[in-house]
This record gives sequence, C-alpha cells and structure tokens, in this order.
Amino acid sequence: MPRRAREKSRTGIYHIIMRGMNRQTIFEDEEDSIKFIQTLDVYQKKCKFKVYAYCLMGNHVHLLVKEGKEELGITFRRIGASYVYWYNWKYERCGHLFQDRYKSETVEDDKYFLAVLRYIHQNPIKAGLVKELADYPWSSYREYINQKNKLTETDFALGLFSNNKAKAVEEFKAFHKVEVQEKFLDIDEKKKWKDTDAVELIKTVCQVKNCKEVQKLDKEKQSQYFDLLSEKGLSARQISRITGVGKWIVYKSLQGK
Repeated sequence: MPRRAREKSRTGIYHIIMRGMNRQTIFEDEEDSIKFIQTLDVYQKKCKFKVYAYCLMGNHVHLLVKEGKEELGITFRRIGASYVYWYNWKYERCGHLFQDRYKSETVEDDKYFLAVLRYIHQNPIKAGLVKELADYPWSSYREYINQKNKLTETDFALGLFSNNKAKAVEEFKAFHKVEVQEKFLDIDEKKKWKDTDAVELIKTVCQVKNCKEVQKLDKEKQSQYFDLLSEKGLSARQISRITGVGKWIVYKSLQGK
C-alpha cells in the first residue's frame, strides 16, 4: 500500500516527532543530546528553517518548526543522516537509528501553536523526569526564560503574549504551568519499568533465580532473552544495570535483531 501524502501546512509550521527505530534509545548520554542539538543548529543555518520548540526524550524528539528553503522531509533526512553517522561511529554500530518516516501534524493558527509549544515543553514532567520545567536541560524551555545561547526562535511565541519582553516571559511561564488534557501528535510508548519490577521480569523471562546469573548464560540464550526483555519495554541500559552484563554487549545484541 502506498504511503499517504503528508498534509501541507498553510503556515509552513509543523509539530514533528522523530523516534528511534523499534523504540530504540537515541540519546544514551549527555554527549548524544548535545550532538543532536548541535546538528539541529548546523542544519537550521544551512536550510533556513526555524525551530520554535524542541524536547529530547530518551527514544524520541519533539519539534515545533517552520519549513525553510527546502521541504522538511529533505531537511530532516539530512539531520538524521548526520546524527546517525556520528552515533554509529561513537557506538561502533551500523545501520538505521531513526524510524524511516517522522510523524508530523500541521499547525495552522496561533492558539494551536501555543498549545503545541506547551505540550512539547511539558513532556519531561509528564514522563516523571523532573518536577519543574526549568530543571530539564534538553528542551527549549530554558531558552525562552533565559534568552541566551539560543537555537530556538523565541520572539514569535513571546510576541503572542506581549510586546514587552519581560512581561511576555512571565506570561509564558504562567501559561506553561497550566495542565491540560488536549490531544496532540504523540507516540505509543511501552510500559516504563521500575527497577524492582524489572528484576522480577528478568528472573521470569530468563528463568533465573538471581539476575546476575544472566552473565553465565551462553551468548545465544542471552540474545534471545535480551530481545524479549526489550519487547517488554526494558532499555539496554536497564538490562545491563540489573544483570551486570556490559551495556555494549546488550546494546549490540539488540542491534542485531
């Protein structure tokens, strides 16, 4: 069946989600997040698109952007290829990292623009990663508040609150404290496992009495069990931490699937 054509935005503004293939983690550590933001910055200058908001989560990225001098599909293939080339070099892997086709929705008016902006920035709180938006380092929220080191075009959004910059920032912060139940473009996430529950899952799946016993299993068995655990929602990092098997051993095993 042919792919459905993307809906075109009259404003040129889109809410976009880039996600790891098979829900794979795409930001293992701080360096990865920094590199992705740097890559966005490089191609923003080259391709002349605007970033109004971003939020990097473990296995996906939310973006609010305006199309530049080329179609966003081309632009984000460039961004993805550049980041994946570096990521594969760093982790000594090969192959795809991102799901082939990013998800997108059009943003046609100012009211929806602000609603999506808030939704993107609130992701870390809803995921239980932080209690305050300003505490999360991998979103554009702090760029709006601090007004420095900007990747993000903040003037447009702040201008929707007030022509006075200081007042606009205060209204922006108040707007982001409001919790709403609006539905936006999102991804279907797997269950997130607490370590205590993950321990029991690993013992059940791997048929061991102690999670450390997984280290003694032959490589083929380990690989089969890691695949099953990944399907249940455990990350390579969590499997490694609980079993004691090296993270890169787990990671490379899952890459072979």
